[in-house]
Amino acid sequence: MTSTIWRIVWLTLAWEGGALHGLAPAAAVEPPEAMVAQWDIFEVALKGPSEGNPFLDVRLTASFTCGTHSAEVTGFYDGDGAYRIRFMPDKTGTWRYETFSNCRDLPHQVGSFTVTPPALNNHGPVRVHDTFHFAYADGTPFHEIGTTCYTWIHRPEALQEQTLKTLAASPFNKLRMCVFPQNHGIEEMPPALFPFAGTPPKSWDFTRFNPEFFRHLEQRIGQLRDLGIECDLILFHPYDGGVWGFDRMDAASDDRYLRYVVARLAAYRNIWWSMANEYDFMRTKTDADWDRFFQIVQHDDPYRHLRSIHNGYRIYNHTLPWVTHASIQNGSAVEDPGRAELYRDVWRKPVVYDEIKYEGNLENQRWAHLTGQELVHRFWCGTIAGTYVGHSEYFTDPHEVVWLGEGGKLTGESPPRLAFLRRILEDGPAEIDPIDQWEDVRVGGIAGEYYLIYFGREAPTSWTFLLPQGKAPWWLRATPYERLVDGMQFHVDIIDAWAMTITPIEGVFTTKTKDRFSFVDQDDRSIPLPGKPYVALRIRHVGGATAAVASDPKIVP
Repeated sequence: MTSTIWRIVWLTLAWEGGALHGLAPAAAVEPPEAMVAQWDIFEVALKGPSEGNPFLDVRLTASFTCGTHSAEVTGFYDGDGAYRIRFMPDKTGTWRYETFSNCRDLPHQVGSFTVTPPALNNHGPVRVHDTFHFAYADGTPFHEIGTTCYTWIHRPEALQEQTLKTLAASPFNKLRMCVFPQNHGIEEMPPALFPFAGTPPKSWDFTRFNPEFFRHLEQRIGQLRDLGIECDLILFHPYDGGVWGFDRMDAASDDRYLRYVVARLAAYRNIWWSMANEYDFMRTKTDADWDRFFQIVQHDDPYRHLRSIHNGYRIYNHTLPWVTHASIQNGSAVEDPGRAELYRDVWRKPVVYDEIKYEGNLENQRWAHLTGQELVHRFWCGTIAGTYVGHSEYFTDPHEVVWLGEGGKLTGESPPRLAFLRRILEDGPAEIDPIDQWEDVRVGGIAGEYYLIYFGREAPTSWTFLLPQGKAPWWLRATPYERLVDGMQFHVDIIDAWAMTITPIEGVFTTKTKDRFSFVDQDDRSIPLPGKPYVALRIRHVGGATAAVASDPKIVP
């Protein structure tokens, strides 16, 4: 377990033979009041029985209160008579807790602790924001630039450390990873730890968890958190292939596993829950199973972490209330912004194209042979559409070490360009939305303030300054919005998404009305462009008139 977890309370109960001899435990002595930062982990650690099967037999919860704020948190058994309850406080001030249990050695332990303001790099968990986007709990925008590395925690320690070093120098702020191992590369790199007690490959006791495995998983999740990386944790996947049988457990084992994972990990602020990767390839599970899994996680997670499920061919019903955002596999959807945008309009939720095919050289598989240029292009298309996109790479290796499955080093050409895109996003507005999606899908940003115009595979040699009025004419909109007026001044930069250059255009462009849908420069200026693909324009309001607010709520037929 990482040193960053606050081991605040260790209440040692004097057993004197305890449950074995029928003696009541000694009363616990309340320790001095502890301190923990907001959105960090406060842990209550207790000693209790180890005989029998505590994973099945012992129930442990705690109630945490701070003024009118309260939370009910489930504890878990960590082996060798150790029980833990982890809590992520979302409010500063003095919190109090009391434990409850069906085991006489664990209930009615009470205590208090002070929650201090968070450190500068601690913004809390990521939430859905403004329907289609994400932000941290403190309101800081989250511009997702994600990658996938399925089973890096199951590889040799040296390779895991190399993966962390690579991530630290990468642009990625979200990592999709699995709890269960996959069968790729296990001949040379067999997993050392498994989630359940037993003997590999298939002699498992699904009623007993392996605390050593979960401590290792927690360590890696904590290290990702400290790097500023969200952990999009994949709870099930179809890449077992019958080697271990984790993909075909019975319903009781599935449910027990989910509850244990949530109890152990929900207090980590960087957790996202992904029910599965390519869920529809797991033939032993039904739609009712996936609905139940969502509901278990939703019910047991007191912090409301983000929840999704990832498709192979058949897309899950993302309109269901327990789905917070859509995690989509579809490479063609992000070949232009218009297609990407349609998904979010259907679901009215954030859309993350976590798999758009991968940069790589696997010629006999269509999903891993994108060039770096094509992958970066798809990121830009998704961005302009107001959606989010994910990366990974698969370059063949004689030792089966590929980033997608094992981690290690990144060898593709896309990561530096994705870092460049991330810098542009973080230097811009909190969110990018389509501005004129039914007419010019190339335009995203905030009408009247900020525009990104991405030309993609086109190679224009010039562009006549022209800004669309907005998503729809003002008389068709039911809520106030900013609209362009004459005399607004804008600055323009030419962005080369592949060469990673930004070229400012001298002077400013001043708007004049062209028609009721668009504005041009008052001097009818054009901008020379380099005549190459993957070029964008960044256009920012810098002065002159300010945007008018259209507030007439009428809907005119």
